[in-house]
Amino acid sequence: MPRASVLEVSIMSNDHKLHVEFPGRILFIGFGSIGQGVLPLVLRHIGIAPERLTIVTAEDKGSEEAAKFGIKFIKERLTRENFRRVLNPLLGRGDFVINVSVEVSSIALIKLCWDKGAMYLDTCIEPWPGGYTDPTVPAGKRTNYVLREEALALRTGNARAPTAVLTHGANPGLVSHFLKQALLNLAADTKVEAGKPASRTEWSELARRLGVKVVHIAERDTQVSSTPKQLGEFVNTWSIDGFVSEGSQPSEMGWGTHERNFPRDGKRHDSGCLAAIYLTQPGAGTRVRTWTPRAGQFHGFCITHGEAISMADYYTVRDGSQVAYRPTVHYAYHPCDAAVLSVHELAGRNFVQQERQRILMDDITTGIDELGVLLAGHKKNAYWYGSQLSIGEARKLAPYNNATSLQVCAAVLAGVVWAMENPNLGVVEPDEMDFRRNLEICMPYLGPVTGEYTDWTPLHERERLFPEDIDKNDPWQFKNVRVIW
Repeated sequence: MPRASVLEVSIMSNDHKLHVEFPGRILFIGFGSIGQGVLPLVLRHIGIAPERLTIVTAEDKGSEEAAKFGIKFIKERLTRENFRRVLNPLLGRGDFVINVSVEVSSIALIKLCWDKGAMYLDTCIEPWPGGYTDPTVPAGKRTNYVLREEALALRTGNARAPTAVLTHGANPGLVSHFLKQALLNLAADTKVEAGKPASRTEWSELARRLGVKVVHIAERDTQVSSTPKQLGEFVNTWSIDGFVSEGSQPSEMGWGTHERNFPRDGKRHDSGCLAAIYLTQPGAGTRVRTWTPRAGQFHGFCITHGEAISMADYYTVRDGSQVAYRPTVHYAYHPCDAAVLSVHELAGRNFVQQERQRILMDDITTGIDELGVLLAGHKKNAYWYGSQLSIGEARKLAPYNNATSLQVCAAVLAGVVWAMENPNLGVVEPDEMDFRRNLEICMPYLGPVTGEYTDWTPLHERERLFPEDIDKNDPWQFKNVRVIW
């Protein structure tokens, strides 16, 4: 399918709802698959003249499209030494930074934005190069837990600073809004009075009353390319640098109060919210059992993501200084089959990235990205709620996207609009945002959004071949879920 030009996107924008008029400038930092996919949505739904947009990126990708529409395009790799010099002339009070880059520190960018009076959004908390993988840095310091604690520390004395939205893509981001809707759906179906929860305390108490022990961010990508993966090539449906980076970090998860079996290679943190733990092995080398409606049961990679920590923290109930309730939360990701092969090859190279990269886009022939939250351990066992967006639907909905990227880009758009509508809230996480407003903006781009109950548990059809060390008294123990790879 040929890509539409940026000029064609602008013509199409007349048929779409304008969510907000924005008088400032928008600066894109990074312009890979997500940046290119977000741009047409910004042009459709945010009132801004193209000459008030600027792109700063390390590569040439997308430069021709930017030129067609008169968007300023600056090719320069941002570093600790040059980022202020490069970005200072491009930012002022009331402007907005959309950070979809890799290896550019989110914390450094937030500080710069606040110095200039600008708003900010990213899809993950990114460190400078080496922050994820430097072997001289202790494993616990290379976690998303530590990055999150550093970002949240910026709140001190900055409660009314320009809004800086952390980690608002599909996941982290959209899934936090899915979780709140799923909790309300579960409450209605089990006849538990939910009321209208608005505060962190009300939401966490609702999760406890419902008996939710576990939240999986359960995702199965079945998109297939007409061109097979080649030897020495990493293939994926979204940022390869981003996937390899997070897959190389220690596996992390929010650690629930129902857990009785601490992992042998698990480690706790000694400061901060203490809502999460990490394993001394990479997320792309750790597998977990999960379930989605279309795929059924499968093994996913337990890759660290910000939502595993922020959700576990947000839904904690305390009795004085003691933790009375907290769910276990983790990502369970089965990427497209070509990406799974790429991860196997990556692991065989001792996590030295392949020389060539390929993002699947126009060559995708079929498939969906089934992304949602699986709430488990309650009266009805398990409930999945999320998006089942197909490649065919994604192509009809927006150019420059596949099913995976559009789920991310819709959430970026929603987060940007919400921040523009709430411009002085300082550092904000997805769990703290208005989930209804965000879902309202995202829904037109998510394909079928559905909820489904299942009687599946991680003990289903276990011990068919060999005896296993499992806890048959509680199927939702992490011990029962984890697969050592």
